[in-house]
Amino acid sequence: MTAQDTPSEAGAGVVDQSEHPPAAELIEVTKRYEGAETVIALDAVDLSIARGEFVAVVGPSGSGKSTMLNLLGLLDTPTEGTVRLDGRDVTDLSERALTDARRERIGFVFQDFHLLPTLTAVENVTLPTAFESGEYGSRATILLRRVGLGDRLTHTPDELSGGQKQRVAIARSLINEPALLLADEPTGNLDRDTGTKILEEFAQICDRGVGVVAVTHDELVTEYADRTVRLVDGRLRSGERGGDGFAT
Repeated sequence: MTAQDTPSEAGAGVVDQSEHPPAAELIEVTKRYEGAETVIALDAVDLSIARGEFVAVVGPSGSGKSTMLNLLGLLDTPTEGTVRLDGRDVTDLSERALTDARRERIGFVFQDFHLLPTLTAVENVTLPTAFESGEYGSRATILLRRVGLGDRLTHTPDELSGGQKQRVAIARSLINEPALLLADEPTGNLDRDTGTKILEEFAQICDRGVGVVAVTHDELVTEYADRTVRLVDGRLRSGERGGDGFAT
């Protein structure tokens, strides 16, 4: 807990997740793309992400990592199998229901930050709540303080370093108190020291009971992950506790 956080703001430390369902599950999930020839992007994948668990996903280009992230993020639907989010089967939801579930229960962190250049840090963090009733500025301020940006609340992206922009993106991903945070190459545009600080933020997010999945080519990410899983040709290899997961 930082000096800027009150107990109610920072939470009570490590959260006991024994009574919670997994943050997300893929159960025998297959994704095929039909065209001149059929491409099997994911092949009978089983994956469960516990609340408070940090899972790194590695594998060569074209192995299905982005497809997996899209399915976990409810941005795509499986050809076969079941997707569960926070204990709820979301496989066959309508587009509207998928959008609601994604907004309410999933946070996203991107390699290129995706911050709007004319908005301040606070305004960028509150952006996912733009169509919701209520005032989210106070929560945005709390989240920015939690990630060490209490003195950058009114700064626009061009006044922030790469690491600071990624911290704003992390705060934005938490504004709706998600069960699951999905990160696509979160350290890809950062130097090692800054990347380390971002991964330490992810560890703290896990301590508050959020499941984190990071698709990465960066071995540093796997050093911080609780488990590393490797995708090869759409098939999932067994996860390792810690380790780099890059060995073939």
